[in-house]
Amino acid sequence: MKQKQPGDVLLFTEWTLLRLFPPLRAAWSRVGEQARVPVTGRNAKRVLFGAINVQSGHRTVVCRKGAGGADARAFLTELRRRYRKARTIWLLLDRAPAHTDTQTLRLAVELGIELVWLPKQWPELNAMDHLWKELKRLIAANRQAASIDELAQEAAEWVLQLRPREALRKAGILSPTFWLRGV
Repeated sequence: MKQKQPGDVLLFTEWTLLRLFPPLRAAWSRVGEQARVPVTGRNAKRVLFGAINVQSGHRTVVCRKGAGGADARAFLTELRRRYRKARTIWLLLDRAPAHTDTQTLRLAVELGIELVWLPKQWPELNAMDHLWKELKRLIAANRQAASIDELAQEAAEWVLQLRPREALRKAGILSPTFWLRGV
């Protein structure tokens, strides 16, 4: 594996699934009353692919209808477009099937993207996962959006409108115990 050089960027990436049917979380209600969460019964979905730059806190978000190989490749292409001046993009990610697809691996090489695999079943290590968790708590939980596109737009805007330092904090990167702190 190559070594990180000046002009390279280091990003965490992960995707999250948004459903029109809201994720249910603990909610306040009057004593003796059940909290009500109105739902339509429709369950459309969108997938948000996201990345956060470990140094600058810059985020990239792309909305897709699925999370397959073609969707992952579209996201890699967008990352290279956004970071066109970077020599190499170092991308920390999990081994989701879309990420390990032969065409995706080939495209990463062509685009100058080095894939760094995180351990399986350990989302705590992925800073982007922390942002998605907070997003779902604040934007999606316990409420039905009018449309899936409206929900996806609101979610993407929430992530992108965070100030860089706030994004780094919410992602856990500024924590004194962040696992990449000394690297």
